[in-house]
Amino acid sequence: MADRLAPGAAPGRYIFKPHERPIMPGSPANPDHPSRRKVGYFLIGLYLAIVGGFQNGLLLANLTALQGHLDLTPVDAGWVTATYSMTNACMSILLFKVRQEFGIQRFVRATMLALLLANFLQLFDAGYRLELVSRGVSGIAASGLSTLAAFYLMQGMPAKARIGGLLLAIGMSQVALPLARAISPLLLADGDLTNLFILQFALSLVAVGLVNLLQLPPGETIRSFGKLDLVTFPLLATGVGLLCAFFVQGRIVWWTTPWLGGTLAAAVLLIGIAFLIEHNRSNPMLHTRWMSSRDLIKFALTGAFVRVLLSEQNFGATGLLSAVGMGNDQLISYYALLSLATLFGALLAVARLNPNDLRRPTLISLAIIAVAALVDTHSGLLTRPANLYLSQAALAFAAVYFMGPMLMEGFVRALAKGPSHVISFLALFNLSQTLGGLAGVGALSAFHTLRTKAHLMTLGGSLSTSDPAVAQAINALAASMSGTMTDPALRSATAGAQVVQEAAREAAILAFNDVFFVIGAGAALAFAVMFARWLHDRRRGYNPLAQELEALQKMLTRNQ
Repeated sequence: MADRLAPGAAPGRYIFKPHERPIMPGSPANPDHPSRRKVGYFLIGLYLAIVGGFQNGLLLANLTALQGHLDLTPVDAGWVTATYSMTNACMSILLFKVRQEFGIQRFVRATMLALLLANFLQLFDAGYRLELVSRGVSGIAASGLSTLAAFYLMQGMPAKARIGGLLLAIGMSQVALPLARAISPLLLADGDLTNLFILQFALSLVAVGLVNLLQLPPGETIRSFGKLDLVTFPLLATGVGLLCAFFVQGRIVWWTTPWLGGTLAAAVLLIGIAFLIEHNRSNPMLHTRWMSSRDLIKFALTGAFVRVLLSEQNFGATGLLSAVGMGNDQLISYYALLSLATLFGALLAVARLNPNDLRRPTLISLAIIAVAALVDTHSGLLTRPANLYLSQAALAFAAVYFMGPMLMEGFVRALAKGPSHVISFLALFNLSQTLGGLAGVGALSAFHTLRTKAHLMTLGGSLSTSDPAVAQAINALAASMSGTMTDPALRSATAGAQVVQEAAREAAILAFNDVFFVIGAGAALAFAVMFARWLHDRRRGYNPLAQELEALQKMLTRNQ
């Protein structure tokens, strides 16, 4: 067993059977657990994945309520969401090195401390600044929890299916996003946000108890941190944080705001300096030459592009339902269905995982996104959640179905080069997903604003009191107000304002249809390009990952 001390070794030094050894330093060993312990690891892993997803899901689901509770401006609320993304985007790099240097148990304690601290601070309801601190710590905790959930799930799965634990952890954290929206109206039934904060703190307390009740097996440690890491990581993290702020605040204050240009310039400069330092290091934290290879660039761009397309759900469908007057209380069944569709996508991604054909799930996801988005282009003022059940459930499925195989492809490429390349892959994958999602929402928001103005100008040109239909509508509305307003001029003015308001709402809905069309067309074009390449490779019997899979198999054989 992995808990035997080596003869004459210092306390904390363990020996492992060949098949128990961790695949890389910083990961737990893989001893042969009894069945009951495996079930325990598996269930704890599922719980940690959900709790990790809730760190961001509950915030997004209740951002409007939080904004009203703390009396925040839209810009202030934007900083709340940006702060989470800032700390979450790069923490996987730092936490990976922490595990390698200090061991798995110290990593667990650091993650649990961050989780408890983030949710404990919110119990005091001390205002905006403390909320920003809490959101920043939540981003750190969520990054650690996703890794911790993967480790627990992998301990609970058979050796041949162990990689499925990693994919399942990612999938279950995605399930938490729509699930948070489904349960939030129940938590805020009395309009008190305290219930939300208490739930988060209770979930974190249970998580701490579970990881102490059943600890992960020990692992191996190495000297991981270098002196230049203390320079490179702050530069990279600050640059990425500024990029997150740029994408989040750009759609709120609009992109021509002068300080946004300075933010973007500073982000590019800091990230560029960090990469330049890493490029010339003998033992780099980030392998820039490998990251800039054609295969890795295509991998990152594909992941980011799919994430942009999937913004149709978070921005498009949610915005459309809000525009037609649907509140959170009316969307419980809608988000419950999305949670089930996401869960199905996560499970199917694990069940159908084929290392020899990792591009197929991405193709299927692109096809689903294209069809679902084009179906939604027929939305109107009478659109209700039930009209979007099928298309949005399909999108929720696609959102998680593509992610697992993409993650698998990146890990195969990284491990084939050596464990030291895993940090580079994690940085590339997390940045493509985080920045792709933020950039997607920002770009679609800007497009929607421009199209709304265009539609409003078109509709406004026909809103003239000389038009008999418009005059009749205004008179009918004014007549309906005669019981509450006695002044005819005031009734007429109010009725005219309502007609303009309805025109603005219709313009917004037409703009959402334009957004859906652009996403559908983009997904269809991406599918056509990728399908042609995939079909060409299949006919030649060529596997783009053949060399990497062979190298990885040799490495695993040596470890055994």
